Amino acid sequence: EMSYAYLFKYIIIGDTGVGKSCLLLQFTDKRFQHVHDLTIGVEFGSRMVPVVNKQVKLQIWDTAGQESFRSITRSYYRGAAGALLVYDVTRRETFDNLSSWLEDCRAHANPNMVIMLVANKADVTHRRAVSVEEGEMFARENGLLFVEASAKTAVNVDEAFNATARVIAQK
Repeated sequence: EMSYAYLFKYIIIGDTGVGKSCLLLQFTDKRFQHVHDLTIGVEFGSRMVPVVNKQVKLQIWDTAGQESFRSITRSYYRGAAGALLVYDVTRRETFDNLSSWLEDCRAHANPNMVIMLVANKADVTHRRAVSVEEGEMFARENGLLFVEASAKTAVNVDEAFNATARVIAQK
């Protein structure tokens, strides 16, 4: 185990099926699972990243998206320095539900928590239901970082986690 200067706790939130577990897996294991069972409760992963010449350990908690698990996720907001709020660009309703996830964040999280809005499945261009501009606008209006990513092709997955860490480190 490498030594590290800081430990940042992250949570990954968003509707069921948007690719939260896939983002976690791609970031920590560099792999994509085509068949994924619904996450029951919470999954966990960690990875070291260099941030401004220091080793930072990211401890990432993946929360289940089902409404019935909402009560579980509340305790996971505690101590989280960063959150990835994920929607699926091919499913409009996952974008429409972002506001209620943000309300949840504002109610339970540290007000300084850095939130990265992740538009996942950006590789599926033929089925896109949410434009890049809409994602950017939502992020801007709510003070969030924003990236379009693909857990499948790995595009911008590292960036989603790393850019969040850079902002946390500046706080």
